[in-house]
Amino acid sequence: MLTEFDTTLPSIRQVQNLIKQTTPVELKLLTGNVLTGKVLWQDPQCICIADENSQHTVWKQAIAYIKPKVS
Repeated sequence: MLTEFDTTLPSIRQVQNLIKQTTPVELKLLTGNVLTGKVLWQDPQCICIADENSQHTVWKQAIAYIKPKVS
């Protein structure tokens, strides 16, 4: 069964704007780990974030917060 990707949700639109604007972000996981980079894509379950060395696919359930990275 496919899950509908609901682009009317504010959280989905916010992440889509981060992708479109290629804004660097800080993504904190519930484990306390912090990833920094740019969000490449999202689907209903995951987000992909990339830094200069690698890409990470993260389950949305594991995310504590996402915020734009302050230079």
